[in-house]
Amino acid sequence: MGSFVKSITDIQKYGGKPTTFYDAEMLTVYWETKPEIIARLLPKPLKPASRPLVNAFVANYPATNFCPPYREAGLFVLADYNGQLGNYCLSMPITSDIGMAMGREVCGLPKKMAGISLNHAEGFMGGTISRHGIDFVSMEARIGDRFNDSAAGEILNEYYGKDIPLYNIKYANAIDGSGFDLMPVLVTQRLVSDVKVYKAAEAAITFRDSPHDPWSELEVVHMLGAVYTVSTNVLEKGRVLEPLHPMEFLPYCYLRWDWWENKLQSGAL
Repeated sequence: MGSFVKSITDIQKYGGKPTTFYDAEMLTVYWETKPEIIARLLPKPLKPASRPLVNAFVANYPATNFCPPYREAGLFVLADYNGQLGNYCLSMPITSDIGMAMGREVCGLPKKMAGISLNHAEGFMGGTISRHGIDFVSMEARIGDRFNDSAAGEILNEYYGKDIPLYNIKYANAIDGSGFDLMPVLVTQRLVSDVKVYKAAEAAITFRDSPHDPWSELEVVHMLGAVYTVSTNVLEKGRVLEPLHPMEFLPYCYLRWDWWENKLQSGAL
């Protein structure tokens, strides 16, 4: 029988282990946006990379070491921290409450519950992400041996390399609404992948405007292509890089939250 209070034995058995995703199936789309967009979205001390690269994925996780199967998506911009390129996460929709709680509370990821579909047809793959009745992202890919841009393979290898670090920010908003109870800190982790399937793809991504999930802000200027992978991924234990100035970070701390206008109160209805 379970209990609200965990024993030391349970904590030692289950706590603190790296999270593992077995045979994770992922479609990741890469494109270039406008440099000024990335510059506007990155909090200090992160800086834009020399190339304004964005990537978004949709994934199916058929088995993990921490919860039942689920689906997930993510939106990242390439960022520079003291000369080390990494992926800074702007959004991570998810279908699992367990995965959402772990990712938000432990890793600082901006996870929100969502509807996520991942579809296959012969030689094709597609994914859709939905929240509050809006299909705000749709991806389509022709799986094969080439990208949209013939130079995409070289670009991805140069800027992303192997096991590129993730940059996230951990914090807790103040109980009285004025700033933070847990001061924001920049953290990093690595996702190490044992890739079993790797295929290039020609891809397209379509956005619909949503006040809660503004992925359309990352305008597609030049589509590079997509990568379809099947791999076992291990998210290693993270570490703190440095504390952030709380007032400088405050405008960037609402990635986890939806904004609503109370039309009844305002008299609009």
